[in-house]
Amino acid sequence: MKIIFFGAPGAGKGTQAEIVSEKLGIPTISTGAIIRSAIKEGTEMGLAAKERIEAGGLVPDEVVIGIIKERLAQDDCANGFILDGFPRTVPQAKALTEMGVAIDVVLDLEVEDDKIVKRMSGRRVCLKCGASYHTEYKKPAKEDVCDVCGDALSIRKDDAPEVVESRLKVYHEETEPLKDYYAEMGILKEVQGQEELADTTKLTLEALGIKD
Repeated sequence: MKIIFFGAPGAGKGTQAEIVSEKLGIPTISTGAIIRSAIKEGTEMGLAAKERIEAGGLVPDEVVIGIIKERLAQDDCANGFILDGFPRTVPQAKALTEMGVAIDVVLDLEVEDDKIVKRMSGRRVCLKCGASYHTEYKKPAKEDVCDVCGDALSIRKDDAPEVVESRLKVYHEETEPLKDYYAEMGILKEVQGQEELADTTKLTLEALGIKD
């Protein structure tokens, strides 16, 4: 099965993609990871990306698509794959289609903006040992102190409410139009994110026709 997962930042699509990846035995492909891999391996597209990055520019869509196509041609993708976080825009989606990459299902994980802001702004991390907490869902024994090492907990810059709201604005403007694009192709499935991970996972697997 060839799947695209998308949804607003903080909606939890990455977690769901990992669960489905394990269930089906197919790789989850992250754009950033494959660009770094292509650069390291010195592929033609990787070198093109490296040149743009070193010049301080963004990697053009055609280079990103080329790198993804190279990655999808590898043996571990023979039985399917999951694209997580790509495409991000309709032009990228069209380019993917034009390059002959046939997607079976696009799964859109829907979570209301206010819930995402609450979920992300409540996250706390320990910079010393990497343990993570949440002010509501996973509280440390002592407020703002890591249970593991006793160090002070911090808020990541990209979890600040104003930053989350800015990222959501970009998502709604640039990525959300993908819903209409894939709906017209008849391959879009929507899942409403739930408070409990297990409940969201159940709905995700049902939408994809995977037995739990």
